[in-house]
Amino acid sequence: MKALVIGTGSVARANYLPVLAAQEDIQLLYYNRTRSRASECSRLFGGTVYDSIEAAMEHTPDLIFVLTSETARAEILRKMCRHKPQRLFLEKPLVAEAGQDHVSEDDFFIARELMTEVSAANCETAMIFNYRFFEQSQRAHRIIRTRSFGAVLNVTASTNYACWSHVIDLMHFFVGPIEQVSASAGRHIHSHGPGAAADIVAALGFENGACGTLLGSWSLDFGFPLFDFSVNCEGGRVHMSGLDGELEVFDYGNGCRETYSITHNSSRWDWYKASFEKSITAY
Repeated sequence: MKALVIGTGSVARANYLPVLAAQEDIQLLYYNRTRSRASECSRLFGGTVYDSIEAAMEHTPDLIFVLTSETARAEILRKMCRHKPQRLFLEKPLVAEAGQDHVSEDDFFIARELMTEVSAANCETAMIFNYRFFEQSQRAHRIIRTRSFGAVLNVTASTNYACWSHVIDLMHFFVGPIEQVSASAGRHIHSHGPGAAADIVAALGFENGACGTLLGSWSLDFGFPLFDFSVNCEGGRVHMSGLDGELEVFDYGNGCRETYSITHNSSRWDWYKASFEKSITAY
């Protein structure tokens, strides 16, 4: 299988390429605007570098990883649509022309237009959400599925904006598709790097009848858990605090509260790296 990697920056080098290069049946192809970065990846992981997307597409890759900056992704996807790719694996956000801290409504409409074009070309698409592959997320999901917890009734979450899209995906993972959203913004503005944003709280309705709330804010300190996440079911509930925090399980059937901790000889970034391997391998 030929895998074309478009965008060979730090995310590709640290998280994607070590996993892809370890697969016996993957032949790597690269394109990057700065050729020297692609050449360095070729040296480290093997594969062939091309000077243009057109040149790389002549070799009919089976799978294309679009790992460019979010500010350049729309332009790349427009080019890709002309070549009618078979499969696209996309980093997120799909479109953020002013950067991911400043996603706008215009970005949404551009992204929707691009996905319509991709769909018309019969291209299969996927986007990485690796938080669902963290050990605590997998364990919580397994407990809900295998014990007599019954239907999910509601879900509540608060998160630093750095984890915003991942927490939305966790809601999809544990509850299912969202069909209704209403939201309100607070008046307090919190700074983050060069940008700033108000807090946002959303009320959610799911296709299966469950409901939920989601609060996003830059005010959650990076030295502490970046999100809290609770899933409430008929027969119990689970609560996660960050990626490397404790998982709490409240089992109404046996009247017990259980806690699960990951080993303390590893950091959240060790688990983060491992989750990429699990998610890419699953794909």
